[in-house]
Amino acid sequence: MNSSKQGEGVVVVADLMAQVAKAADDLYNIRDTYFPLNPDDKISKLQRHSDLVLKLLDSIPPEQRKLPMQRATHEYLRGKVLDVFTDYRKEAEDHLSKAVKLNPSLADAWLCLGNCIWKKGELASAKNCFTLALSKGPNKRILCQLSMLERRIAQGADNQAEIVEESIKHAKEAIALDVKDGNSWYNLGNACLTCFFVTGAWDHSKLLQSLKAYQNAEKDERMLSNPDLYFNCATDPGLNATEEVQKMVNLLDKLDNLLKGQTKAKRLASLASSLTGVSLNPSYQRTTIDCLVEGLNKTVALVAKVVFFIRHENVAPLYYLVCDSNQLCFVLTVYEIRNDAIKEGDQVTILEPNYRSIDFSWKEKHYRFKSIRVDFLEQVLVNGKSLSPDHAVRTSIYAQHMP
Repeated sequence: MNSSKQGEGVVVVADLMAQVAKAADDLYNIRDTYFPLNPDDKISKLQRHSDLVLKLLDSIPPEQRKLPMQRATHEYLRGKVLDVFTDYRKEAEDHLSKAVKLNPSLADAWLCLGNCIWKKGELASAKNCFTLALSKGPNKRILCQLSMLERRIAQGADNQAEIVEESIKHAKEAIALDVKDGNSWYNLGNACLTCFFVTGAWDHSKLLQSLKAYQNAEKDERMLSNPDLYFNCATDPGLNATEEVQKMVNLLDKLDNLLKGQTKAKRLASLASSLTGVSLNPSYQRTTIDCLVEGLNKTVALVAKVVFFIRHENVAPLYYLVCDSNQLCFVLTVYEIRNDAIKEGDQVTILEPNYRSIDFSWKEKHYRFKSIRVDFLEQVLVNGKSLSPDHAVRTSIYAQHMP
């Protein structure tokens, strides 16, 4: 009789634990998909729901969670619920630490502990937790978190590129476990994009890989709630999406006004005439903006004069209005070069120009102009001379903690 009741008690406890686990998952879904205009509303909602989950967890009598496995699960769920907030909470770490000590095979407890420790900046310890979690078996969520953490570890490291390659490797391993998971594709897109900047912002294959990964992420309907992937869903003020869009529009309006007004015909003619006598390396054939094809134009060089330096609200990239020898004006977009390297009136020689024709509409206004992008020092000569390494801007990366 007693053994029968004991067996029933174990079943009841298991059912309650399952209910709490489901409620904890729902809590995290709120965290990842709810983005009110006022961030405080999100915190309040998370607090209300976490209180309800903890109340449900506390409804399990202490005498019915005495077994080590039960205690471990109880500690894990309490720690997971407490860690749903963006700030570090020692109480959450304490419960999660107890959980993995009681049951080291709880992979998700190791994952939660790693996320919690990450918040207080102990990156090596967080990585150790993720590695221990993976030792219990392959898991796409853990692989994605490890990939993200590695990008964070790469910040300021001497071997950034090597660490980011590891991040890409783990991102691909996550996809191999579930090719339809949008979050895994999104993580790979971020890893490839980080690699592009870390390696000097010149390998456009990394950009294409990133774009393809984001496109695959979009196929997963669950990613519709991801404000980083979809700007039109980015209602979280912490992401400053509306502000960033307005900055872009302001810049486009400035470019459009300058291109339409350009400058006096006599001045353009004078600027253009000064370009005809510029000599080029025999390896390159002289060209003009109207002869370029979309994308990278190999073995050609374009000589132009800087008409205006276009000031805008962001630090990078740099924008210039320039004209070629045919008096055709276009936008020169410059990355990885200091803003004092190229000045108004300078003559620039762009080697193997990366050309784009911009043609689109936004809120009933049409924008149309030609653009060349410069990604690194070696791609441009200023007044016939190569830029010194001192003019280079060291790329830095920022990986946000997203448990």
